[in-house]
Amino acid sequence: MIETNPTLEDSIFRIGKVISVDGRLVRVKVDKTKNTSHLLYKGELLRNISVGGYIKIVKGFTTIIGKVEGEFVQEDKVFVKSEYGSERERVSRTLNVSLLGFFKSNKFVRGIKEMPLIDNECFLLHVEEFSQVHNFITPGDQPITLGRLAFERGQDIQVGINGLFASHIGIFGNTGSGKSYTLAKIYRELFARYKDSPNFQKRARFLLIDFNGEYVSEDDNVIVEKEHKHVFKLSTRDDDGDRLPVPRETIDDAKFWVVFLEATEKTQAPFLTRSVESKFLQKKVQDAALLRSYIADTIYAATIANDRNLEKGTILNFLEELTECFPNNESLRTLILDYRDNLQFNGTTRNYYYDDGNFSCYSNQDPFKIEVVYDKVNALALDIDALTPIDQVRLRIVLRYYDEIVKGFSNREHLAPLLKRMDRRIDDLKRVICLQEETPVEAAAKNLRVISLKDVNVQIRKVLPLLICKQLYDDKKNENDPRCYLNLIVDEAHNILSESSERESEQWKDYRLEVFEEIIKEGRKFGTFLTIASQRPSDISATIISQLHNYFLHRLINNQDIKAVERTVSYLDKVSFESLPILPTGTCVFAGLIASVPVVVDIGAIVEKYEPKNKTMTLIDQWEPGPVSSPETT
Repeated sequence: MIETNPTLEDSIFRIGKVISVDGRLVRVKVDKTKNTSHLLYKGELLRNISVGGYIKIVKGFTTIIGKVEGEFVQEDKVFVKSEYGSERERVSRTLNVSLLGFFKSNKFVRGIKEMPLIDNECFLLHVEEFSQVHNFITPGDQPITLGRLAFERGQDIQVGINGLFASHIGIFGNTGSGKSYTLAKIYRELFARYKDSPNFQKRARFLLIDFNGEYVSEDDNVIVEKEHKHVFKLSTRDDDGDRLPVPRETIDDAKFWVVFLEATEKTQAPFLTRSVESKFLQKKVQDAALLRSYIADTIYAATIANDRNLEKGTILNFLEELTECFPNNESLRTLILDYRDNLQFNGTTRNYYYDDGNFSCYSNQDPFKIEVVYDKVNALALDIDALTPIDQVRLRIVLRYYDEIVKGFSNREHLAPLLKRMDRRIDDLKRVICLQEETPVEAAAKNLRVISLKDVNVQIRKVLPLLICKQLYDDKKNENDPRCYLNLIVDEAHNILSESSERESEQWKDYRLEVFEEIIKEGRKFGTFLTIASQRPSDISATIISQLHNYFLHRLINNQDIKAVERTVSYLDKVSFESLPILPTGTCVFAGLIASVPVVVDIGAIVEKYEPKNKTMTLIDQWEPGPVSSPETT
């Protein structure tokens, strides 16, 4: 422990003695001579002990550190003012102190080794001792500066890079409290130090999921210069957005489609598995002659099936679905019009017949099969080479669906909703992803990817981050390289980690949460870490929040959010917890494994060009009289 003059400590730094010990809660009676806000020491004013401050309790050769969580005052009923007395000595102060840790070899250690005894003396901390309590850097680690202590002038808060980034991080706070700024600050500090390091560029990968477009800008310099990252501005509104590279294996994976199409567990998911994994259908969609033959077989089976649930619309719908796989195909359109006008269904005989004015034939007659079905289908011009991998999967699903419906193997009511969802979503999917081999080499070499989902619709916004994170995590596990690092950063994480969503099936919600819960519980073993930021911690799975290692807690006002933090964050003391609703913008409580004690930090400033683009608009700048600028020039 740091050596000091005992007489000086008694006269200046001694504040009182222990009067009760109840577990971690200790009561300290303050000396009446210390009933002032400040103390004079060597010509300088020292801040006296108060709620939120730290004290040391000396027990023999052990120095125990505690934090003041409450203060009670009692006025003496019998008080005689002497010539040398003071009115402030009428007041008797008692402090509630929560024990935090102890000093071992001049280093602060969190945890309780010994309990204090009654009448143990209590002292203020020296500057060196105060710095040791707030030293969050382990030997051999490299520091970055987060900001300064909110209640102590000039005290910087630094953390170790390994201690912070080799952990799961949670950043929570109401809108406008500064959580996005904090996220940008900690990663700005990291990239500012290591962005030019070849090993960092090679062995560290970062993925930032940006739901509101806060981390993209015109110059794309948010967090780090654009030459060190690749930004994907996705859009389902049109075809002008960027496309995110995914491996071909993902497109051919039945689980991808089960998740993407939100397939039900008992009927739709098995159907998708049969469709996507069918080697038989894969051969059909890769050979035009085989494909035409399969289409003709399905149409003919529909015309001769003795099933009152099948009707003319089934054949036309089948052909319409094929046009979605082969867009702008005139031969398909011609066949649809031909069948629509000339192929009829006789409800009395329950037979199809064809009549175009020149040729007439019933489905149970031989010419019907050849001239009405096979010859017409074989005349289709189907460009197999123009099919994208997504189109091929879509075609396999369509072929399997109508084959099973016509043959009576599946119930149309169970599978039809799946096909409707597929028709709506596949076009959106093709607007936001591409195959990995199509990715430019310079983009693949950059180790920070920012994915903006600002212009993406709700369905893609909900599914795509899950699929990307799962793909990267699976790749990281298979890579099995302990030198490589993966960090998944999700801003506005309640969009995909909500536990109370009522707009999705239970199966889909369970799958979604299981993926991220596995990452947060097991990812550390594979060098994968998660950073989440959210306005609503109460919406996020309690399992995920409780498994986070370090927390940046900005202002939280909603009672449910505060309770969620109280239930799951075990590192907070009473003072820090009760300060959450009144924290100013840009100030947060930092707590967790790396922090020996919870601290209230004013997050340091970032150079403007690296800031997230989420500032609140200044109304008077827009409304005051003056020149009016057009939207194009603002």
